[in-house]
Amino acid sequence: MLRARIVGTVTSTVKHPSFTGWRLLVAQPLNRDGRRDGHPLVVLDRLGADVGSDVMITSDGASVREMVGTNNTPARWAVIGILDQ
Repeated sequence: MLRARIVGTVTSTVKHPSFTGWRLLVAQPLNRDGRRDGHPLVVLDRLGADVGSDVMITSDGASVREMVGTNNTPARWAVIGILDQ
């Protein structure tokens, strides 16, 4: 799990069928001090995170596949929680 900040959205006219019903967002991983840590990531979201929201994301493949509901998904990252300010 990583702490990240949502910095944008992704628009896709064609996407993998396993992404149906999911929003695609751009998340910037953060370090303990709240500073950027690494490259931005595309994440799946169904919790309603907005640009500027601090979130918890996971790259655990089994968890992401279970959330999406299929073993055949290219998804790697997903929002698993929205952090209170």
